[in-house]
Amino acid sequence: MKASPNMLFISMTDQANGAESVLLMAALASASPIFFLKSAAKGGLDIPKGHPTKVISKTSLLRGFLKLPFLLKRTSKEVIITTHPVLNAYIGFLKRIGLVKAHVVARECTNVFSRYHGLKKMLFKVFYRVGYPAVDMVVCQTQEMRSVFLRNAYFIKPKRVVVLDNPIDIEQVKQHGETQIDDTDLKDTQYICAAGRLIPEKGFGVLISAFNFVAKDHPNVKLLIFGQGPENKSLKKLISSYGLEQKVILKGWSSNVLAYFKHASVCVVSSIKEGFPNVLLQMMTLNNCVVSTTCAGGIENIPGILKAKTNSVSSLASQLRIALSRGYHNKRHPRVRYLKNRSPSSFINSILSNLDDVSISTSN
Repeated sequence: MKASPNMLFISMTDQANGAESVLLMAALASASPIFFLKSAAKGGLDIPKGHPTKVISKTSLLRGFLKLPFLLKRTSKEVIITTHPVLNAYIGFLKRIGLVKAHVVARECTNVFSRYHGLKKMLFKVFYRVGYPAVDMVVCQTQEMRSVFLRNAYFIKPKRVVVLDNPIDIEQVKQHGETQIDDTDLKDTQYICAAGRLIPEKGFGVLISAFNFVAKDHPNVKLLIFGQGPENKSLKKLISSYGLEQKVILKGWSSNVLAYFKHASVCVVSSIKEGFPNVLLQMMTLNNCVVSTTCAGGIENIPGILKAKTNSVSSLASQLRIALSRGYHNKRHPRVRYLKNRSPSSFINSILSNLDDVSISTSN
């Protein structure tokens, strides 16, 4: 394999979620094309004009899956990089039956085996068993994720499973953070900011319950939650039960969320379980006051942020109170050092270096 092989990135959708953003960062850093099986109805990625991009289907994910093999037959890429378990398994299966010749790198976007249970977990295990044996290298976000993966995907050799830190484009995040905010919800008030899909794993119910206690001591502080998802109605019901309709605002999707991170009194990650929350890296880049639950391996060792127990209203409320206190002061330097080695170009170089090592060890 050449030092700089031809690469192709493939994503399920162009929705601006964490996994899709990581893949786009890597594609941009390597000037490589990126395919999306389906376009997002709303909240798509900010893809620079002129970057080689292909949306396979505008309406149907299934159609995207069905068309993909025919598109791959017409490409001559040396490395294909994907980042969703079902898509990873599908590409692995296509390689297994000879329709894909390239090296396949599968990035794990979440900790499937600890996140899901019952029938859904069993189905994922089937997908892994069918497709992952043909994957050349699996990229996990943390050591904890790798350990769980190897316990469940026992048919994958450990030397083919590596751990790479999620990248972040610091300069791009800072640039987007400079966008002006014109929001009537924020008139003459401080605010706590959170963002993510409105799903149970993000812990927004816990966050709202914690804020219910914090708001009693900080009447001029609001909680803004950005994102869309199936929990929208249940979260609104919870907000109403606390009488916090004027204090907790579900903002939906916004292209301007990074500017909100920058100007927030506190940024918070309330997740119960994550692969690794990319939004945390964005918050750390833009804001000196960040609270996070220990929802992923390695968070407990991050310098310069406040940590709360997962799924604990009292712990999260306690850390939010500390963050909002006048006496709380946080130094930026430890976070800068933590983030500086996470550039997208370093991420790509690490993938290629590890892929070379895996290929050599497999051939011996």
